[in-house]
Amino acid sequence: MSVYEEIAAILHPAPEPDDIPEEIRSDVWADITEAREQTAFNLEAAWDAHGEDAEPLLSALAGARRRREEAEADIRRLIAYGREFTRPRPYKLADLAAAAGMSISGVRTAYDHAEVADVQKATGLKTREWRATSPDDSTEDGSTA
Repeated sequence: MSVYEEIAAILHPAPEPDDIPEEIRSDVWADITEAREQTAFNLEAAWDAHGEDAEPLLSALAGARRRREEAEADIRRLIAYGREFTRPRPYKLADLAAAAGMSISGVRTAYDHAEVADVQKATGLKTREWRATSPDDSTEDGSTA
């Protein structure tokens, strides 16, 4: 097994056979095999094209980090949607926290005006009345927060 295939196997692990219904087991395994082959091919092609700049393990780690950052951004936008756009009332902080694997205080501060704007742009929805303050908002005494 090449280093490309080893990394692909790590990125696309095979589930335990008992975790998959027997009637779809061969399809699932075919999908995993295809994903592994594509990943190994991409890693090797990047190495061939870019050499040390595309070292397979470091490239795979950078890709995993990018996917994590994208997932975290998705979570922030979904929380913003659940708190600022749903009607007649926002989702409860505790429910969002449980679904996101976060604390209630983490959910409360997970998003800001940028995520709200992203959701508004993506959906065309209007927000409920915005309660959070922006760093650019003035306080009652005229100073910035």
